[in-house]
Amino acid sequence: MNSILVDEQKIREVENQLLEAMKKSDIKMLDQLLHDDLLFVLPSGEVITKEIDLETHKSGNLVFEEITSSIDSIKQIGENVVVTLSLKIAGKMLEQHFEGHFRYLRVWKMFDNQLKVIAGSGVAI
Repeated sequence: MNSILVDEQKIREVENQLLEAMKKSDIKMLDQLLHDDLLFVLPSGEVITKEIDLETHKSGNLVFEEITSSIDSIKQIGENVVVTLSLKIAGKMLEQHFEGHFRYLRVWKMFDNQLKVIAGSGVAI
């Protein structure tokens, strides 16, 4: 099986697009960047899907006031690219303020020449 090599700069670009989409609750961009079968483990331990994530943004229940991030590592494993990031996040969930430092892991995969997140998780650090 031939593996598609993904340029590190391309991963940095899609990570930035994803963070901007999260900040702006840009449903169209989130829809493009998240795979339909996405599974993501929140810091609370709850597992969410793409549908749940998009609905949370659409409803206005989640509002990011600040997201700053730095990529810790990018590693291609076969057809997947695993990214670890350190983030500082502040915002509101159901009108309750939250703020903290988190470590995220995201798995990207190419589908029809478009990188999409297929899985991920976040933990408080």
